[in-house]
Amino acid sequence: MGILSGALTARRFKVVGDVPEAFRDVYREQLGQFAFRDPPNEPGKAEIEGWVQTHNLLDASFDDLNRWLYDPYALFALRIDKKVLPANLLKATVEKECTKWCAEKGVERCPNAVKTEIKERIEDEWLRRTLPKVRVTELCWNMRDQWLVLHSLSESVADRVRKRFHQTFGLRLVPWSPLDWMSDEATVEGLLGTMPAAMQEAK
Repeated sequence: MGILSGALTARRFKVVGDVPEAFRDVYREQLGQFAFRDPPNEPGKAEIEGWVQTHNLLDASFDDLNRWLYDPYALFALRIDKKVLPANLLKATVEKECTKWCAEKGVERCPNAVKTEIKERIEDEWLRRTLPKVRVTELCWNMRDQWLVLHSLSESVADRVRKRFHQTFGLRLVPWSPLDWMSDEATVEGLLGTMPAAMQEAK
């Protein structure tokens, strides 16, 4: 749970949009709707993303408010899974299989259709055996003052989080510059000190 321990490298955002009256129940339902779902058994290279608990990336249930809502803070994370195959090894393996096919058929060149079929077969076999690369980015959302801390400085990660956040809650994340923080009491440096005791105990 990096956002609650150690040095905090983060970006801060304003949360912009209309908040529903029963926002706790509404947001619990929306987090569950857009939570991380295990991929189907079929192999694939597409990225899979969704919300998870910060204390365990395998926990994608938000039914219990006490596990992620520490009034006024909501704490959760975006998990992104992607299977990546070694490109150079894949290319060499395909070339070797194509050479083998040519030898068996007694021809000098492997047709593009056959080469594509060989590549897809190898990718399918490898993807079934490959574990995904897992990336988890934590968020801390002050639901009273409507600001959010993102535990990442990556612009690409921030873009993914902003899109998923808007898709989930219908709210926009607008970046705050350091100048915006200077007159604000709730700075990132003071974040841990102002969090409820329950959040500190959850580390």
